[in-house]
Amino acid sequence: MNKITLTEKSKVAASLLERIHELHNPEETVRFMEVCGTHTVAIFREGIRQMLPKGIELISGPGCPVCVTDQQYMDQALAYAAREDVVIATFGDMLKIPGTTGNLWQSKENGAHIEIIYSPMEVLGLSEQYPDKKIIFLGIGFETTIAVIAATIQAVHAKGLKNVFFLISHKLVPPALRALLSNPDHQIDGFLLPGHVSVIIGEQPYQFLADEYHMPSCIAGFDGVEILAAIVNLLEQRKEKKFYVGNTYRSVVAKTGNSVAQQLMDTLYEPSDDGWRGIGVLPASGLKLRGEWSAYDALVQLPLGTFTTSDGPKGCQCGSVIQGMIHPDACPLFGKLCTPEHPVGACMVSVEGSCSAWYKYGFSSGGMTWEE
Repeated sequence: MNKITLTEKSKVAASLLERIHELHNPEETVRFMEVCGTHTVAIFREGIRQMLPKGIELISGPGCPVCVTDQQYMDQALAYAAREDVVIATFGDMLKIPGTTGNLWQSKENGAHIEIIYSPMEVLGLSEQYPDKKIIFLGIGFETTIAVIAATIQAVHAKGLKNVFFLISHKLVPPALRALLSNPDHQIDGFLLPGHVSVIIGEQPYQFLADEYHMPSCIAGFDGVEILAAIVNLLEQRKEKKFYVGNTYRSVVAKTGNSVAQQLMDTLYEPSDDGWRGIGVLPASGLKLRGEWSAYDALVQLPLGTFTTSDGPKGCQCGSVIQGMIHPDACPLFGKLCTPEHPVGACMVSVEGSCSAWYKYGFSSGGMTWEE
């Protein structure tokens, strides 16, 4: 296959932008939510906001796993980290998520045994390295990560390891979108659906958006052309008043998703209510280990005593940001008390967090950055 050149991509982009201007009513303001944090960063990097008509606004959604990790979950992680018989295994971007009394980075500086890992499978090696310790992996993330963690739990089970446990707070995207639309004050006119999550779940789980809410939606890839094509799709659905789950990422996302990953998740997990930072507890929006697999659930096997969880950092507007109610720079802490170096809220922690992306890029990104 011949490589597509920058010039050819630019021509496609120009054509898509022309179509966007044709479809958009300049007297109307529409707000499309990019659910995924990776989309938020890509939109800034590609300078897409500057290219769109002024009446098309892109808003961030609850698709950054770090951003939506509940404060109670972090308090549980901190409580485990304080135990001398525990080794916490986690991805690095978890260290600065705020809990009531601090964060894991501070715990690590104060002597807690916290191992930063890059793959969940590394817990197998930690189990052998620290046989007298309880290894607790912080298992957060959406459908994309859930399948990988499920495979890790199966590997732990196959090896017969007795000292590895998982503190689970998995999040499911479709129930979160339903919760957003159930708010009568929502200001969402369409969804750019996440590409990575959709690789796992496919198109069908989003169908309720069209059937129940008459809401346009489109699964999008991560380069400028794919994102612009998805915006065209949303505008066409609105204009024609024919709503469905669009997909401009068909090279990667199949209609039915990844059946192997879905079966793996169904084997190990069952739906549960779960807390979303700044939003609250959403029914059936999470997963917990089912049946015999609860032998690896940290909260079941290593129960914690009671502790107090606060409502979150005072003044932090992360909850409003991930619901698309405000842009990050409308938060009074943004860029002042809250920066990537010293994050107050979870949305400033991850590079894919809405606040972090706004802080890094703002409106200064200079346009398409495709390379030859």
